[in-house]
Amino acid sequence: MPHLFPELDYLPKMPRTISHGIGIVGAGGIVNYAHLPAYKKAGFKVVGITDKNIEQAERTAKQHGISKVYANVSQLLSDRDVVIADVAVYPSEQVDIVAQATAAGKHLLCQKPFADEYAKGVRSVELAEQANVKIAVNQQMRWDAGIRCARLLIDKGWLGIPTYGTIQVHCKTDWSMWPWIYEDNRLEIMFHSIHYVDSLRYLFGEPAMVFTSGARAPGETTQAETKTLSIWEYSSGLQVLIDVCHTTWQDDRYAIFRLEGTEGVIKGTIGLMYNYPTGRPDTLEFMSKRNPDYWFSARLQSRWIPDACIGPMASWMCAIEDNSEPESSGRDNLRTLQIVFAEYRSIAEKRAIRPDEITG
Repeated sequence: MPHLFPELDYLPKMPRTISHGIGIVGAGGIVNYAHLPAYKKAGFKVVGITDKNIEQAERTAKQHGISKVYANVSQLLSDRDVVIADVAVYPSEQVDIVAQATAAGKHLLCQKPFADEYAKGVRSVELAEQANVKIAVNQQMRWDAGIRCARLLIDKGWLGIPTYGTIQVHCKTDWSMWPWIYEDNRLEIMFHSIHYVDSLRYLFGEPAMVFTSGARAPGETTQAETKTLSIWEYSSGLQVLIDVCHTTWQDDRYAIFRLEGTEGVIKGTIGLMYNYPTGRPDTLEFMSKRNPDYWFSARLQSRWIPDACIGPMASWMCAIEDNSEPESSGRDNLRTLQIVFAEYRSIAEKRAIRPDEITG
């Protein structure tokens, strides 16, 4: 039945030109093991970098062959060769850099979480719109191969009317890689499951209601949640489950997604979470009533990290060329933030929350 196999062109759509100069704000882990390897692979032009820790910026520049190290953000933004500021700082600090960048007329790609407060996210979008510059958020899991292919299959009708969707990740996370996150009072949803929130939004749209339970494993010293269960309800009857645990001690760890509909089923694994941060390619299988006894299997080569990080930057560049909005624009990401903060309100108030209850 090879003639029935749908075309799954899941790689990011590339811009006509890749010469837009990128200035990077922040030289932490995500920049070093995700952004810069992805940009090198895509051939994007990184002009320079800055960080509050100038020695860290110099080490990153040397490691990745970046010619310029700026003393501060202002110096980066004054460089005419910088067209887009790629901002990878703490979410609490992001809106201040957005204010500086938009005042300088620079476009932005902001790290997720877009903001630590919904009102700050709204403010960042308003600043960009007032300055007539483009702002996008690096929600790169949308471009991960398994999620991208699932969206292509849904668009081609293989699922029919969606009835159920889930992402389930039970892993062992070493929070010493991000001690500042472990010390915060918001952890799992804000810095990890936000990927799953955005990806499921990308696949199915916004839910009508969300209910979330958050907890910690015995002996954990953080005050934040490290395991969560979230249920989304849609007016169509679609139900979504996000089930994440970061304290799985046994070796039977897993990271799966499954989507069901009136016409078919799509399922797979999230390869990054089996050997983080190295990971492996996702897997993908799907079937439909067209051939109910046959499961198609797609061979996926790219990886979430670093390959999917090409997607948000490529989308931003295409938006510049086409005078359109990036796929993961700041305004689009406000709806992801609404769900994130609705889930936190649900934990606090122990009730189902409408995402539109979260306002700026």
